[in-house]
Amino acid sequence: MDEKAYWIGFNLVKGVGAVRLQGLLDFFGNLEMAWNAPYDALRQAGLSEKIVEQFLILRKQVDLSRIMERIDQAGIRVFTWSDEDYPRRLREIDQSPPVLYCKGTIEPEDEWAVAVVGTRRISAYGRQVTQELSAFLARRGVTVVSGLARGVDALAHQTAIQNGGRTFAVLGSGVDKIYPPEHRKLAQEISERGAVISDYAPGTPPDGSNFPPRNRIISGLTLATVVIEAGETSGALITANFAANQGRDVFAVPGSIYAPQSIGANRLIQDGARPLLKMDDVLESLNLQNIFEKQTARRVLPGDEVEARLLKCLSREPLHIDEISANSGLSIDKVSATLVMMELKGMVQQVGGMNYVSIQEPNEDYRTVNHA
Repeated sequence: MDEKAYWIGFNLVKGVGAVRLQGLLDFFGNLEMAWNAPYDALRQAGLSEKIVEQFLILRKQVDLSRIMERIDQAGIRVFTWSDEDYPRRLREIDQSPPVLYCKGTIEPEDEWAVAVVGTRRISAYGRQVTQELSAFLARRGVTVVSGLARGVDALAHQTAIQNGGRTFAVLGSGVDKIYPPEHRKLAQEISERGAVISDYAPGTPPDGSNFPPRNRIISGLTLATVVIEAGETSGALITANFAANQGRDVFAVPGSIYAPQSIGANRLIQDGARPLLKMDDVLESLNLQNIFEKQTARRVLPGDEVEARLLKCLSREPLHIDEISANSGLSIDKVSATLVMMELKGMVQQVGGMNYVSIQEPNEDYRTVNHA
């Protein structure tokens, strides 16, 4: 049986998330052995008595082969930590989802993505900003990510599609259970111009408790989150909080101090979010002004071992080229030439005085990255 079947099987077990799944991988070596393990071994692997009992009941009830067949028939793609094409930016976050379900495609150029989120009760001002920003990003090759909700989310998706861009919708339900129901046609259009994504198994109905956790995926897939309008208790504020904790940029659109839709966004600015004063602010902050050139360079000029070695030396803290050369064991000439190409690809950035920072993290083994 396909190894993915066992990942999906454990994804169905309530209480087995990123941390416990990593524990199973560490103990058993693979999920097939964990799936077939007896009670005592599962307890030794760190699962509680309650979770083990729930799992043993579920294991008797489910037919993993049949589940895989239904997923395949529905045209749903499955990504797990063990897949090389699991979204890299999402892999970087703490407790990234072990399993992702996707209708559509996730392409390499989707690494350049920005979340556009906000209130369901959008004002005329919020509508104008959402449309202008989403169109601006889409026309420049930036993937627009949101949550398919009414208001800002739906408008961001629609505008990205209308302007020839790519867009992701991250759901709080299975990818086959679209909510709200009036967005089914929009979800289909999104899957043709990007992807509908969820870490909830197909068939999972929308539930209020599912939506806050899914927001970590919206922010995790992106370089930055832009909050258009948000009330005091808006879910967009949860996404902004996840983004900040993930080390991603947070922007908020300033609004009237008298507008209830702007209370949350204005407070984000008060707490340190960057005010979005013009559309270029996002690209300038993320060094994405030449995004098409960077996307082309990534495709035409594939990475090599030298780039990988330099990435291991770099972080988001500036490092002088002399130190990079010393730490990597490569000559200054080799380091200098390679860094020029890496900057063209959008992998590193020179921040002045021949100091460089990494814009992407080095690839690491999936079992040791952010799942402990």
